[in-house]
Amino acid sequence: MEERSDKRRRNMRKSDAMSDREATTYQLRQLVQEFIDERDWAKYHNPKDLAISIAIEAAELMELFQWMGEKEAQSILENAERSARLEEELADIIILCLSLANVSSIDLARAVTKKLEKNRDKYPVHLVKGNYRKYTKLRGENAD
Repeated sequence: MEERSDKRRRNMRKSDAMSDREATTYQLRQLVQEFIDERDWAKYHNPKDLAISIAIEAAELMELFQWMGEKEAQSILENAERSARLEEELADIIILCLSLANVSSIDLARAVTKKLEKNRDKYPVHLVKGNYRKYTKLRGENAD
């Protein structure tokens, strides 16, 4: 069993081993958990500290775009160095989110699909299509 786990880890360490088309959320969660377990970091991965870390990493992501106009922000994708930094910051956030899901026993696929369904009800296409305003403003309700 241990040998199979080591082989899977070696295979997943290859940069081209996984893509969005082939990886499942479950596989990513396992990779993150194995990384944490190998380093004996589980004692640091509690919901509070993970939530704080997600916010910190999100701030680092936002910093990439700070003080930029819309066109300049879009150009990040065309600059290899900046695009790589964007990818790394996004990965940091996702890794922490996966770890939070692990320690909280949250089924991410179920949580995301449930939330999208709730948002479909909250933001019906006929009211919000092409409009950024909060759904309560579009319905004429009090937004507070």
